[in-house]
Amino acid sequence: MLAPHVEHLYHLAYRFSRSQHDAEDLVQELLVKLYSRHNELSKVKSLKPWLTRSLYNLYIDLYRRKERSPIDHGYDETISASACTDAGPQQEVQRSEMQHAIAKQMDTLNENQRILLIMHDIESYTLAEIAVILDTPIGTLKSRLHRSRAKLKKSLDDGTFSLNSAC
Repeated sequence: MLAPHVEHLYHLAYRFSRSQHDAEDLVQELLVKLYSRHNELSKVKSLKPWLTRSLYNLYIDLYRRKERSPIDHGYDETISASACTDAGPQQEVQRSEMQHAIAKQMDTLNENQRILLIMHDIESYTLAEIAVILDTPIGTLKSRLHRSRAKLKKSLDDGTFSLNSAC
């Protein structure tokens, strides 16, 4: 029942935490907690949003623990590569630089903005699904998404990259 969702949960956890170790821990913790709730899971109509909400709640708990911790928890610098089909070496370098710039600028957003952009623009959740997952009205999500995109675009435009320069 959960096996088809594990890879998606890992990718989402990695995007949330920006750390391979933390992503693995989050997914493992979620699966351990859900193991004893097998009967309850069979009654869930839309399992993917429900699992995403559960993973998000675990991530928030982890984030809060790290915020209170006196130890610096650095993040992995790994950026996922999605190759362009007709890209030559110059376009590949440009794409890689753009991905690095976006990842760097995503860190300048506050946590709520970053999570919303990840869920909507990267993971392709609809605003209705995100509203259920984050327990936030759609109108609020729309305005937050607009402000998040505007802030990310401004920070990228202030640098040497344009959002239209990647393939």
